Amino acid sequence: MTTVDDASGITETTVPFVNFEDLNHSTPVEALSHFDNFDRLRELSPLYFGDAAGHDFWLMTRMSEIRAAFQTPQLFSSSSVIPAEPDPSYMWIPEMLDAPLHTRWRQLLGPMFSPAAVAKLEAQMRDRFAQILDEIAPRGSCDYVADVALRFPNTIFMEIMGLPVSDADQFQAWETDILHGSQSSETSYQAMNEVVDYFALLVAERRRSPREDLVSKALGFEIDGQRVSDEDLLSMCLLLFMAGLDTVAMQLSYSMLHLATHDEDRGRLGAEPSLFPTAIEEFLRYYSFVTPGRKVTADSDFHGCPVKAGQMAYFPIVSANRDPNEFVDADKVIIDRAVNRHIAFGAGPHRCLGSHLARRELFIGLTQWLVRIPDFRLQAGVPIREHGGQIGLDNLPLEWDV
Repeated sequence: MTTVDDASGITETTVPFVNFEDLNHSTPVEALSHFDNFDRLRELSPLYFGDAAGHDFWLMTRMSEIRAAFQTPQLFSSSSVIPAEPDPSYMWIPEMLDAPLHTRWRQLLGPMFSPAAVAKLEAQMRDRFAQILDEIAPRGSCDYVADVALRFPNTIFMEIMGLPVSDADQFQAWETDILHGSQSSETSYQAMNEVVDYFALLVAERRRSPREDLVSKALGFEIDGQRVSDEDLLSMCLLLFMAGLDTVAMQLSYSMLHLATHDEDRGRLGAEPSLFPTAIEEFLRYYSFVTPGRKVTADSDFHGCPVKAGQMAYFPIVSANRDPNEFVDADKVIIDRAVNRHIAFGAGPHRCLGSHLARRELFIGLTQWLVRIPDFRLQAGVPIREHGGQIGLDNLPLEWDV
């Protein structure tokens, strides 16, 4: 490995070394362990150099560098988003596209996830969550991840895409194989191929019989006067599938873990429901589980970091969102935090397309639960486990009096 010098004196050998497998591995660990590890690394150093399955990568831990990197897509390409896979054989559209093609896709998809489009789903989302509560509330206990968090956004996604809700369990199994295990494993690739095969059949069916769903509308997409290919449509479906099923589920789960273990915050939200929007933003900040990677396009000195073309960079958003240089009392959840410039949905041109939908699902999921089940707690003696890949909880055992 060669050493790259820059004006700051930082080189690949003068910063701490880290192994990607130690940062984000598939072995289950105690809940919140990944977050604690990123906090520890940030306080030790703003910059690390390491190995990801034989590939060089940089880890940045502070808000200033991470936000700036997201806002510098010409240097940090989205063509690869996993440090261990700098040259992936798959494509997630539009996440793994760079401008100008990324911009074209965002323009096509944006109206489908706008505030107005989300507002039309409000009644449907409330009904779906109420159905789940009708089933769960009389029990007095549940595994929140399996019984609530995964089911709610799962069914909403299926309906937006025009899919039968009866297939939701199969979709969740694919999601787990792709995002929650070893991301370079054969299991992950096989699951992605099975999802693509599923959507290929759906695309063919919608060409014969269009409906008022996202897939049917996407069949008419054109970029620069050319109809979008079936291959690109399937890559889009794969990305929307992964984004739609897992992210809201995990954010709900971490938010509920917090409320189950912080009686004062739970009671205050029950007494002051107007605080919910602010509290949700704070949960988004403090429990940010997305850890994107980017591929460096050119040799450059980036904020003192001597990146080289072809290397990967890794940006754990929770590390940025808990940076004490950016937030007062960054290590505390403050549900009425007045100023909260978090980047839970990213920053720059790749900022999360579904943020409006996610916020609405979070609001409905948390408010309706607390109205129906205002007091709940963790079940004693049941370990809560957390996975890597895309970080999230494996289980969340809750109980309440009935």
